[in-house]
Amino acid sequence: MPSLGKLMKQAQKMQADAARMQAELANKTVDFTAGGGAVKVVAKGDGMLASITVDKSAVNPDDVEMLQDLLLAGVNGALDAAKKMSEAEMSKLTAGLQLPPGFSL
Repeated sequence: MPSLGKLMKQAQKMQADAARMQAELANKTVDFTAGGGAVKVVAKGDGMLASITVDKSAVNPDDVEMLQDLLLAGVNGALDAAKKMSEAEMSKLTAGLQLPPGFSL
């Protein structure tokens, strides 16, 4: 069973690694397209949107609802992809953490 001192050192290292990884995630991007490429949304690993590109063919004044649906699908898809990327990266931090029985994160 790990000692309390060892656990404290692991926790401090994990906290520093998490801060570093969050900064790195802010610079990583994922993209998602909707409507066969009519809308492209780029999201950053910190959950912020980086850009939205709309092809002119998707802009129809008589069908604004379609563009709204494409934008919603694009934004939700990009944010979901960014969340999954972030979770995958952050899970690497706890992979080697040895917790005593009964402890969990």
